[in-house]
Amino acid sequence: MAVQGNRGKTQEVLSSLPLQILFYLNGWYYVAFWICEALLFIYKGNVLPYPSANLISEWILLVFMAALEAVRLFMGKKGNLTERVVALLLSVLLGIAMVFCHIYLLIWQTYVLRAEIILNSIQLTFLGLEMIFSVIAIITFARADTYS
Repeated sequence: MAVQGNRGKTQEVLSSLPLQILFYLNGWYYVAFWICEALLFIYKGNVLPYPSANLISEWILLVFMAALEAVRLFMGKKGNLTERVVALLLSVLLGIAMVFCHIYLLIWQTYVLRAEIILNSIQLTFLGLEMIFSVIAIITFARADTYS
């Protein structure tokens, strides 16, 4: 006897295309952001009277931010494509941590250059848009699980 499959049944795709585009573009922007920040730290370390302890701690923060952003983007992309609420929620929580890291780079860093203000502002815009679209996607996924 042949087993009857899901022939003729369709399932609605709930993944958010704008969110996926934002994750993709932010991945490329973050690489450029990180390279520019690293070059700016090298510049500041050589030109400005930067305390060595502060420079080392800010380098550690920059490396930590790169790892955190990689995990956040991975969880966000996979959560959106697989329509998993937990992965997207984790991406939003990591996004909140990233917002605080960027605010540190904008306000509390030892020396803040105008280029850093521009770079961090663009990254904060990406983070804000991604978190808004992620919350919308989480609500959409949660509703679909409830009514299916």
